[in-house]
Amino acid sequence: MVLAKRPVATEGTLRSWLLQGLQTDRRQIEHGPHVKHPWWRVMCLTGVDYFSTLGYQPGIAALAAGFLSPLATLFLVVLTLLGALPVYRRVAAESPYGQGSIAMLEKLAPQWWGKLFVLALLGFAATDFVITMTLSAADATAHILENPFVPDFLAGQRVIVTLVLLAALGGVFLMGFGEAIGIAVLLVFVYLGLNAIVVGTAIVHVVEAPQVVVDWQRALSLDFSSPFAMIGLSLLVMPKLALGMSGFETGVAVMPVVKGDVPDRIKGTRRLLTVAALIMSVFLIFSSFVTTVLIPHGEFEEGGKASGRALAYLAHGYLGDWFGTAYDVSTIAILWFAGASAMAGLINLVPRYLPRYGMAPEWTGAVRPLVVGFSAIAFGITIIFDADVDAQGGAYATGVLVLMLSAAVAVTLSAWKKGQQKAAAGFAVISAVLAYTLVDNVIERPDGVKIASFFIVAIIVTSLISRATRSTELRVTEVRLDPLAERFVNEACGDIHLIANEPHERDQTEYNDKLREQWINHRLRSSEPVLFVEVSVPDASEFETELHVRGEERYGHKILRIESSAVPNSLAALLLYLRDRSGSVPHIYFHWAEGNPVVAMLRYLVFGGGDVPPLTREVLRKAEPDLERRPHVHVG
Repeated sequence: MVLAKRPVATEGTLRSWLLQGLQTDRRQIEHGPHVKHPWWRVMCLTGVDYFSTLGYQPGIAALAAGFLSPLATLFLVVLTLLGALPVYRRVAAESPYGQGSIAMLEKLAPQWWGKLFVLALLGFAATDFVITMTLSAADATAHILENPFVPDFLAGQRVIVTLVLLAALGGVFLMGFGEAIGIAVLLVFVYLGLNAIVVGTAIVHVVEAPQVVVDWQRALSLDFSSPFAMIGLSLLVMPKLALGMSGFETGVAVMPVVKGDVPDRIKGTRRLLTVAALIMSVFLIFSSFVTTVLIPHGEFEEGGKASGRALAYLAHGYLGDWFGTAYDVSTIAILWFAGASAMAGLINLVPRYLPRYGMAPEWTGAVRPLVVGFSAIAFGITIIFDADVDAQGGAYATGVLVLMLSAAVAVTLSAWKKGQQKAAAGFAVISAVLAYTLVDNVIERPDGVKIASFFIVAIIVTSLISRATRSTELRVTEVRLDPLAERFVNEACGDIHLIANEPHERDQTEYNDKLREQWINHRLRSSEPVLFVEVSVPDASEFETELHVRGEERYGHKILRIESSAVPNSLAALLLYLRDRSGSVPHIYFHWAEGNPVVAMLRYLVFGGGDVPPLTREVLRKAEPDLERRPHVHVG
């Protein structure tokens, strides 16, 4: 019997349009869409985010590391292949339904601490995904405005152009975002093909003009006293290049889309993570090298022709404006669609956690309200950062690195618990490297932490408000009775009287005194059969509950025992269940609690108890508006 109610849209209204496609089936949310795809097609869906960083990564690397850009990028590739890749291959094996490292860590912290920890991680995830949208749109704008065929009236209008791109992205989702993978496959193949042509052409120019390499080596020898100094400084600046490691968390999140049963899904996801990392590593190494030796360093600075578009600069310079324009169009398309990947990540991530915690309204299971909210946030961030790619790089890197560090810590603890000491030690080293990278990035560019802190505070505050406002919902999805509880209910012959008891010693004296108290307070006839009902709360942080009612007989008294996240809500659900089962309205009997009602309400919100009688009655009032059918609550 399903009891918890879902939001109902009124036909023909704006609410109906916004709530179209509302997901309330938790199992469907976890298992993903019915249509599945081969791993290589799903790789392209994650690749619009991962591969699109080629549009701005070489320029950011050149600004951060200067002539050391190729060496710093090489260290980044080593960290990707020997650090992030092994971590996420293990995450894929341990979260085959796309929960990712957040769900792995959720299990380590009990009750409310676990929920708050997850909310903090969701804040960093929101930073990652939202900045992916704004950063990618800003870089797409840079490619648009630097194209020689763009009208002059758009010059200097990068904020407006970026907002138009973000609005178009939101519009796609509001109209109904259908099958994205087919578009992603086309964009990724075209984009990588054009990048291969640009990088290949640049390598040919380097081979034909080896003097540029000699000049680069001479500049290195003048700036640095020894190879060790180069290596040391490259390691120091490498955290600034962390944008080149984005995409792993998305790769795990889309696991439910991969075709096959769970073992095949894990195998396919591991393959897509590996192939994507190898492709990206090759492009990162060669693109950083050719852009460093072929592009004057001043062009990488803000206002320069290679700012945020280093490979596009080479495409126009070596292959002409027509090819360069084609490259710009493909780059703009994949950067814009990288925002679609991020938006898809957000609208899949929120329904997995917040509604399950009771920390978001049920309508957050619908796509359109989330799209409106996240688009508004993206607009605000774009205006605050003036649509500057470099200014947003720190925030993006912070979100990426926090999620990677959380994944590394999760797999380290998982390996340790399973007695895999060597694996745990290896993952611990990776965690230490990622921690250093994160700390260095935060010290150098604290904007990421500021933005993430805003998201974390906003998520926690709104979540707690939502939890408080939804606290008197029924919150019970189903009621199941064991055989002995079934017998007790059947023996009641439809006339059901429940005595609520807070269990303490559970001895004969406790039950006799409780029964005598109810006889005196409520004038119950001794001939009327009664059932004691006891609710214990092992974890008050959970929101929705499936009630398993166990029957027990002690000292001649019949007792219904329940474990739940909230006492009043569970009692109300049991009463409604018994009413529908027996056909008659049941009664429940309480005694008044002592103490401050405000403190009692706080105890209810945090510990699931509090002043149970009035709260039980309030839950029943909201769940059953018909007075004739509403179960009776007696308090004395």
